[in-house]
Amino acid sequence: MAYWTVRDAAREWGISERLVQQLCSDARIDGARRFGRSWAIPEGAPKPDDPRRARRSASAGDLAFERVPMPLMNTAFEPGSCASCVEEIEDEDVRAIARAELHYFRGQADQAAGEAEPYLASRDPALRLSACWIFGFAILTRGEIASGRRALSGVQEILASVDESVPPEHRAIAAFMASGAAVLLHLPVPEAARELPSLVPLLPRGLRLFALYLQAHHAYLQGDYGRCVGLVDAAFAVRGETYPIVDIYLHLAAVMGHMGLRQTERAQEHLLAAWGIARPDGLIEPFGEHHGLLGGMLEAVIKPAWPEEFRRVIDITYRFSAGWRRVHNPATGDAVADNLTTTEFAACMLATRGWTNQEIAEHLGVSANTVKSFVSSALRKLGIKRRQDLRRFMLS
Repeated sequence: MAYWTVRDAAREWGISERLVQQLCSDARIDGARRFGRSWAIPEGAPKPDDPRRARRSASAGDLAFERVPMPLMNTAFEPGSCASCVEEIEDEDVRAIARAELHYFRGQADQAAGEAEPYLASRDPALRLSACWIFGFAILTRGEIASGRRALSGVQEILASVDESVPPEHRAIAAFMASGAAVLLHLPVPEAARELPSLVPLLPRGLRLFALYLQAHHAYLQGDYGRCVGLVDAAFAVRGETYPIVDIYLHLAAVMGHMGLRQTERAQEHLLAAWGIARPDGLIEPFGEHHGLLGGMLEAVIKPAWPEEFRRVIDITYRFSAGWRRVHNPATGDAVADNLTTTEFAACMLATRGWTNQEIAEHLGVSANTVKSFVSSALRKLGIKRRQDLRRFMLS
């Protein structure tokens, strides 16, 4: 069989090479085969339908995913080209959602919320799910908890509408989005989303990899640090192209797992890998989201070398975690601390895992007396007297 290159197909169909690669990644071109970082496309293959002309109306009970939710997350691109990649998206609505994603992952919550909000009532389920995710998490950082809850509940509503008449690949997307919202908030995964592991192979490649991140994150929350690390390793082994948004989250999950296993050198390697991917495009939001789970690694590695960026991450941490706790704590009955500094929280997280003051001091690059001061201050703020009682206020 004769094959076209991506460039050949783009010329024949009158579209960009990037769009051809995206169509291949989304399995929308029959017979397309991956070769290294590119694709071979059967010569004479018909151009896939333009989703802008082929879209169908979809109510909450009629899931017809003709687009892919979270398009930027699902796009492979070279670090440093994120903004240009967004602007090259041909579909106007998908480009608007991708722009909202970009602003969210850059820690620009106001812009992200404003760009996502018009799509909260979209009849297109992919646009609506994306908007619910982006707007819901962005608005939490502004302290608008009721609005954030309403937006994120929209994800669960779509999942609740799924039945056996919905194609498996569409069920996979609904389960992915609902599971993701729950795991990131550390809430119980909805019953209908628990089939996600069996549906992961049906997801588009970028979302499939992020689903592995979600499973790794969930394994971490269950205290299964070895499985957390193993799932990340498996994701990197099969990912092929670079999906920067997903790669950052995967590396951060690996930091969490390795810190749980007290493998600080491996944790540092993954943190620096995530940082190297994020910095060219300013994608620092994930670091703020994960701060409390990283075991002081940001203080140990990022703060000394990149103090300005570290301050921006900590600003995101305070804003995101304040909103996160106002959803998480009432829903779970947990009492995750909301009145500690980020450094006090990091020191106490390590203390609950059996690290001594000296070990924490060496990790954070401070004195043992300083660590003792951090822990003592935390005990006073939390109204407890024993180090052992810290655990119920931590993320462990």
